[in-house]
Amino acid sequence: MLQLDRVSLSYGSFRALDNISLHAGAGELVVLLGANGAGKSSIFLAMSGIHRISGGSMRFDGRELGGMKPSQIVQAGLVHCPEGRKLFPAMSVEKNLTLGAYVHRRDRAGIRKTLEEVYEMFPILLQKKDDPAGSLSGGQQQMVALGRALMSRPRALLLDEPSLGLAPLVVKQMFEIIQRINRAGTTVLLAEQNAYAALGIAHRAYVIENGHIVMEGDRDTLLKDEGIRKAYIGG
Repeated sequence: MLQLDRVSLSYGSFRALDNISLHAGAGELVVLLGANGAGKSSIFLAMSGIHRISGGSMRFDGRELGGMKPSQIVQAGLVHCPEGRKLFPAMSVEKNLTLGAYVHRRDRAGIRKTLEEVYEMFPILLQKKDDPAGSLSGGQQQMVALGRALMSRPRALLLDEPSLGLAPLVVKQMFEIIQRINRAGTTVLLAEQNAYAALGIAHRAYVIENGHIVMEGDRDTLLKDEGIRKAYIGG
């Protein structure tokens, strides 16, 4: 479903991605592991149409992503939930959520149905639907960010560091929700520094360092790898 073939991306003279190749099949949950600045976010920004690649090919469900506008990519079913949540703090929770459905704005009945599904997944957001998003806790704001992405009705979801800054119990709940979304049929590409939690729900994983893929394998292989354990898990 998702295929990157020898993708490169530069910011001026800095080469952020260098011949990156990876794939995620339909229904898979694939993790990108790497330290801050390794290139995980650059991959997502390229796939979502924010940054233009300097070489290689990106395909989603057989369609070439290069040259497509971000709105067209979302309409095709590939949706990016960015690092840092990027909410509108003064707007209500519900307004933030419905902004995620902009590409479906003519389908009011469909938007209401999807909103009900999001509230069913995150009941606390229904209780706080009229509150400013900026007044919520960090975990609740991450729920809004994920819910907003789901309002776009993704077939594939790019999740960038959803556990960042969250308490361990909230991280556990968040990863359970991500796994639930995946099991319902949505392909997930998850960028994470929290390797132990991410590998616990992944089918496969890639390790990225300095813009290069340095290792790939199924979750058991990476969990058992001594180098991966020392670098990302500990012990």
